[in-house]
Amino acid sequence: MYLILHIWRQQGPRDKGHFERHEARDVSEHMSFLEMLDVINEQLIEAGKDPIAFDHDCREGICGMCGMVVNGEAHGPQRQTTTCQLHMRQFQNGDELWIEPWRASGFPIIKDLSVDRSAFDRIIQAGGYVSIRTGSAPDANEIPIPKGVSDHAMDAAACIGCGACVAACPNASASLFVAAKVSHLGLLPQGQAERPDRVRKMVAQMDAEQFGACTNHAECEAACPKGISISFIARMNRDHLKSMIASSDDVEARPAK
Repeated sequence: MYLILHIWRQQGPRDKGHFERHEARDVSEHMSFLEMLDVINEQLIEAGKDPIAFDHDCREGICGMCGMVVNGEAHGPQRQTTTCQLHMRQFQNGDELWIEPWRASGFPIIKDLSVDRSAFDRIIQAGGYVSIRTGSAPDANEIPIPKGVSDHAMDAAACIGCGACVAACPNASASLFVAAKVSHLGLLPQGQAERPDRVRKMVAQMDAEQFGACTNHAECEAACPKGISISFIARMNRDHLKSMIASSDDVEARPAK
C-alpha cells in the first residue's frame, strides 16, 4: 500500500507549526496506524532527521495516550477505536492522510503530535475520589447495588481520558470526560459523601483549564473510542445545579457575624 502523509510538525508550544509531507511505501494492511508511523520514524532516523513525536504506551486501546486527528476525525475513521487499534486496512492504496494533534487551549502542544493532557489529571485531582474507607476488596454481594446502576457506573468508568472528546468538539469542551469521571463515582453508594463537592470542584477546574462549554453537538460521543454516552453530561449538569443550589442555601443559612 502506498500513502501520502501530511504530518503536523511543531518543535514546541510557542513555535509555529507546519505540515510535513511524507510518502509511506509498502505499508502492510495488517499494520496498526502507530506501527506505520514507527516505520516512518525509522526512515527519518536513518536519514539523520528528527523523528515524529507522538504519544503511546499500551498500544492496546486501554491507556488513552495515542490520540491524534486523522483527516479531521479524532482517532481516525473507525468508530469506537483508539489510534493504536486503528489498522491500515481501513485505508486505500493512494490515500492522502492529514495527521494532526488534538486542538484545544487545554491541550498545549509539547511537540509535533504530542500534547500536554495534564489538565485532565488536575480535574480528577480536584474531586475525583472517595473518602470512605473501603478496606480490602469486599465480597461481590456485600454491598447491594442494583445491576442496572452498577452497569451504568461501569459504562462511565470505561473512559480512558484520551481527550478525543475535546478534539472532536467544535468548542473544545471536556464535558464528556468530566461527566464520565463524576458519574461513575456519583452512581455508587461509596461516592455519595462527596458527590456535591466533587461535581462542583471538578466542573470549576474544567473551566479553569479553559475548556469550552458543551452545546450538544454530540461529536464527543461519536469520537469516543469507548462509546460513552452524552447522557452522562446531562447527569453531571443536574448534579452540578443541585450542588450549587445547596451550596447557596448553606451560605444563606449561616448566622451573620
